[in-house]
Amino acid sequence: MPGSGIALQLSSFGARTIALLATLGAFTRFALATAAGVPAVRTWSRHGRFRTQLFRVGTLSVPVLMVTGAFIGMVLAIEGYLQFQSVGQETRLGGVINVSVVKQIGPVLAAVILAGRVGCSLTAELGAMRVSEQLDAMRALAADPIRVLVVPRVIACAAMIPVLTVVSNVCGVFGGWLVCTQFYPTDPVLYWEFSRAFVSWFDLTNGLVKSVCFGIAIGLIACWKGFTCRPGAVGVGKATTESFVTSFMAIIVMNLMLAKLFNELDLWRTGGELSPIFG
Repeated sequence: MPGSGIALQLSSFGARTIALLATLGAFTRFALATAAGVPAVRTWSRHGRFRTQLFRVGTLSVPVLMVTGAFIGMVLAIEGYLQFQSVGQETRLGGVINVSVVKQIGPVLAAVILAGRVGCSLTAELGAMRVSEQLDAMRALAADPIRVLVVPRVIACAAMIPVLTVVSNVCGVFGGWLVCTQFYPTDPVLYWEFSRAFVSWFDLTNGLVKSVCFGIAIGLIACWKGFTCRPGAVGVGKATTESFVTSFMAIIVMNLMLAKLFNELDLWRTGGELSPIFG
């Protein structure tokens, strides 16, 4: 019957919507519990646990970010030089490259690397602990797994991603300078002069604030996926994949919203005309 098919589809859609809302509610409670555990410094800093997470999240991610950031800057210079040269504005390419790197590419690149290298690792680690019932054992011993395991990891992500963003920015700027001035006949003095004119302290702050938001989101999503993964190796593997995909989607959506917000703030700061958010 056609009517029964439509009713079945509506029922399935309603069930999926209820499941999605339940998941969002559970994640919100998880995030609030994590925020409540932040003041418990003695808990998550004991035995060097926090320093270990800082090393894993930050120091071990530096080499890959240095290489990736430098090559991104080089690619931007190679792709943009001929277009700028055709209109006689090749000396301004440094400003365009550098403002793009510090505002958008640097923070997003650092966040994607963090989600892939660190986020997946956190999900797999916590998922293995859930499957082996270590989380239940901690609760049985009156230890809160969120405060002991989640809080230091989320704080480490939020604390180290600005540092990683700075590393990515510096390497991207250096890569663009290297190509423009060493492989193409661009005046180095004018390159840096236009870079200074294009990039302001507000642009630098913009990228760093974005990176902190990305780091918190990545840490929460990765730990949440680990805490809620299904039993077995397949469940851990699926949770790891979902962790990266969800983190990546969160990064691009947050980047859009924050870019709009900071552009409006910049217009207000410089006396420009404001427009409605997404209006």
